[in-house]
Amino acid sequence: MEPLTEQAIRGAFVNCSKGEAKRLSVPRDLAERPWGDLDYLGWRDPQAPARAYLVVELDGRVQGLVLRGAPVSSLQAQRSMCSMCLTAHSGGVSLMVAPKAGQAGKQGNSVGAYICSDLACSLYVRGKKDAGVGGRLHETISLEEKIRRTVENVAGFVARVIA
Repeated sequence: MEPLTEQAIRGAFVNCSKGEAKRLSVPRDLAERPWGDLDYLGWRDPQAPARAYLVVELDGRVQGLVLRGAPVSSLQAQRSMCSMCLTAHSGGVSLMVAPKAGQAGKQGNSVGAYICSDLACSLYVRGKKDAGVGGRLHETISLEEKIRRTVENVAGFVARVIA
């Protein structure tokens, strides 16, 4: 993923108002992010842990989603699998819900997916972050195919939000 500016990130959101996008909490460490290893930029709002954000470039267009998820808790012991990167975590996967874009979102419609609670799918797929014992299942496909699958899963989620 190419590095993004705060302005580009704020202008990318498709499922919130421009005013909400202007007020949301953008990470302060954009310059330090491992952009070359990211398929999407994901983060949780430090002031509101139930709010999360996902920004991805698809077909040359940057698109962002506002998400709601359960706050990360160390008490969650159930092992779950992320639907984006297929990493299994004990307590490290949350149901993330995105209001649909446009009129459907205004009517309260939403789309949900189980996603890594820290939104670090790209780093888990590449082995840059460890999900613990049994977190990454042995697969015979290449790293490039795993990355492509993750990008396709993220694109599918974004498409369901926009539809």
